[in-house]
Amino acid sequence: MKKGATTMQKSGSKEGEGEDSPSHLIDARINELSDWRGETLARVRSLIKQADPEVVEEWKWRGVPVWSHAGIICTGETYKNVVKMTFAKGASLEDPSGLFNSSLEGNTRRAIDIHEGDKIDEEALKALIRAAVALNTSVRATARPVRSQKRPKSE
Repeated sequence: MKKGATTMQKSGSKEGEGEDSPSHLIDARINELSDWRGETLARVRSLIKQADPEVVEEWKWRGVPVWSHAGIICTGETYKNVVKMTFAKGASLEDPSGLFNSSLEGNTRRAIDIHEGDKIDEEALKALIRAAVALNTSVRATARPVRSQKRPKSE
């Protein structure tokens, strides 16, 4: 394999130990940024894991860290001037602390843009993450039985 080349993560595989595991790829992204964006992404990642110890880390769309639990919770994209946390079902979440400050016009997603020097309201962010997990697990719990209903036995 050429230097710098990576292999595709096999679909269906969970967080692994290998060089190309999602967790390793997220570590590498944090290290390669080596500025406030890397520090912010690392802090956000830590808060996500504190809020949901069962979170699954994924690497999608050619380089986007994704955190999931019964569906996507949020992504962590990094741009020149912002670290963007996009919540997949953010429009359905209560946001009493007003963390969402981006993608407010959509019907589904909501995002939090974190700029250099911004202070993260850690407790509010963890509450938002827990709410996203609760939404994912409640949707999954109510949606699944409908699809898997068996036909009534004929008498």
